[in-house]
Amino acid sequence: MTDEIRDMLKDAESRMHGAIQSLTDDLAAIRTGRASPALVEKLPIEYYGSPTPLMQLATISVPEPRSLMIKPFDQSTLKEIERAIHASDLGLNPNSDGKAIHLNLPPLNEERRRGLVKQVHGRLEEARVAIRNIRRDVHNDMRDFEKEKLISEDDLKRGEDELQKLTDRFVEDVAKHGQAKEKEIMEV
Repeated sequence: MTDEIRDMLKDAESRMHGAIQSLTDDLAAIRTGRASPALVEKLPIEYYGSPTPLMQLATISVPEPRSLMIKPFDQSTLKEIERAIHASDLGLNPNSDGKAIHLNLPPLNEERRRGLVKQVHGRLEEARVAIRNIRRDVHNDMRDFEKEKLISEDDLKRGEDELQKLTDRFVEDVAKHGQAKEKEIMEV
């Protein structure tokens, strides 16, 4: 296999890793029965006129399995944080004591769990599409190289086979992430 093909496959692999990382981050933000700082850390808060992720404005801790505590670095942001939590689709009620915000996560009912699983499936499909798009782009590049006679037809075939193996491996990884998250959501 030529260096050009190897470089294209390395590029495809790193881009596919990026798609998996994005999926992992998105799945962490989907609520399960347990409290997790990832649930709110990327929540945009209006701070001096620009949306800022909550994790840059406060410390987020898990004092109990079903509650989160958000302690802002600047007390003047407390009201904005509360407002953003109310406006989000998390369905949580913030309780403020003037210094920190406490979020109690109620147990999920069956209907809400099924809705969250649908959300997970949608996100999994987006990740699979992203991986297939990366495969398509790299495959097109390989064909262009072959047309320009930079690589041989045999190299193109070997590259296509390796690219397909890589794609299959990452699509399988997406499925594993999805199964784990679904199990976590449906766990009572």
